[in-house]
Amino acid sequence: MTDSPVPEPAPARESLATLLGGRGGAVDASLPPAAFVVGWLVADSSIAWGAAAAIAVSIVVGAVRLSRGGKARAVVVSLTAVIAGALIALYTGRAEDFFLIQLLSNVASALVWSASIVLRWPLLGVVVGTLLGQRTRWRRDPALLRAYSRASWIWVLQYTIRVIVFGLLWWSGAVVALGVARTVLSWPLVALTIAVSGWVLHKSLPQEHPGLRLAAESKGDGAR
Repeated sequence: MTDSPVPEPAPARESLATLLGGRGGAVDASLPPAAFVVGWLVADSSIAWGAAAAIAVSIVVGAVRLSRGGKARAVVVSLTAVIAGALIALYTGRAEDFFLIQLLSNVASALVWSASIVLRWPLLGVVVGTLLGQRTRWRRDPALLRAYSRASWIWVLQYTIRVIVFGLLWWSGAVVALGVARTVLSWPLVALTIAVSGWVLHKSLPQEHPGLRLAAESKGDGAR
């Protein structure tokens, strides 16, 4: 009597959190705004001191990221955003305007992510497909396209939450609360968004589906 071959276990589905990560960048991004608020408070509501503190911290954070192998382009973009926010606040004389770029960028992100879903090019699929080297092949898998679309709405919700919170605090001129919200709505919200969107993504896929990395190859582009 011969032993029957033992079937190989199915490969585990890839974790969205493992692919996206992002904790370090989200934490780093919250440090300059916190420095702005601290400098503004310590110097008796001086926007100039707050701006100087934010820019100084941004430079230090950028140097640390570069020393750890971070991308120079990302560091330059982050520093430019901090400098621009500082210049806007100095120009208007309103400390809360330091956070105006953050507010507007989240408005733009919410609109772009929503449009990508409507146009059947959900950005979560674009990002993950690029990371996995799939380019646009994931769009030929109707199950993946549907799952990425559903999960992308969680990212729209993330940006919408920021717009509402930042908008209300900016309108009321609550500088300290804006600094706190900027920290709370960075890594904690990003982590929650990744976790929930990953759950939605995998729950939306059929049980027999191989997962994100092994997108089914179908003839023709069924996602048109």
